Amino acid sequence: MSRNQRLRYNPPSQGSESAESGIFNERVLVLLFETIRWDIHTLCSASSVNRKLRAIAKRLLWRQVCLNRAPRMVATLANGTPNGRFCGGWHALAKLMFFCCGCESTRHFKVSKPSPGHFAKASRFSKTSGRSFLAKKCRADLLYVSDPCEHPTGDKEDDLGIYRGVFKGFSRSRTRACLIGRQVGLEEGMRCPYCGARVWSMTTAGLVPKSAARRLGSHSGGLDYFVCVNGHLHGTCWLVPLSSDEDEDEPEDEEEEVSEGDGGIREVDNQDRTSASDMGMEFKGRGKMEMGNSLVGPHEVLVGIHQRSEVLSS
Repeated sequence: MSRNQRLRYNPPSQGSESAESGIFNERVLVLLFETIRWDIHTLCSASSVNRKLRAIAKRLLWRQVCLNRAPRMVATLANGTPNGRFCGGWHALAKLMFFCCGCESTRHFKVSKPSPGHFAKASRFSKTSGRSFLAKKCRADLLYVSDPCEHPTGDKEDDLGIYRGVFKGFSRSRTRACLIGRQVGLEEGMRCPYCGARVWSMTTAGLVPKSAARRLGSHSGGLDYFVCVNGHLHGTCWLVPLSSDEDEDEPEDEEEEVSEGDGGIREVDNQDRTSASDMGMEFKGRGKMEMGNSLVGPHEVLVGIHQRSEVLSS
């Protein structure tokens, strides 16, 4: 061995993904987010701390959010194997559940001004609604679609409705086969707002059934929607005000409602206290933790966990 060559200590590999990520115990993160009810805003903040936390969120935490907030819908979409990979990624599915993508003018749908995206306080996804968006020859497909998010546009115009959805097994669906069989081209300059993939215009493809307008409460031809290559759907429509006489009874449906909740914080009393003594922390009251002698919020705790874990794993 050369005299100039220095011996360097290489810590033994723990043979786990947590060792590779730099987080000493990823289970601590899962317990933390379970305690704050998988608060979406806190998880977004955690994902933006650094690349390691973003990788953990993409691989583990976003999947847990989906399973926690919409278990039946996820079980159906994932064929009962929620631990596997999901087309487009779990982070894209989580974004679709909680985020209204807004809208801009398209070839077939013009708006006076763009509507920005925003977190949706509550969303209801329905398979019955999804069937209304499928062409007759594609009714064997399974599609979840949300109720439209209403965006007021002014006294002289109808309200703008923005909706979103997701296919089960889109790569094997009849809808995709029909789009390819008709040689429908992918839209230029437009991407899926949830996964960034290219999209087909269902209006251009001639695959918008009249039942979609009835389901949304819109004029015939007053809607437009797109489906990306990963099976995410997003679209817009003009919502016609309905009187009580026009309401119709709808069949019962297996639906899933997801919401931001009350900020993702719950009361923790002395009999329901979760401790993480290995990290020197205790939960105290509404979403606060005691670290040392000070009370800190969830975001500061995540930064502290990462810094402490780097010391322990170094």
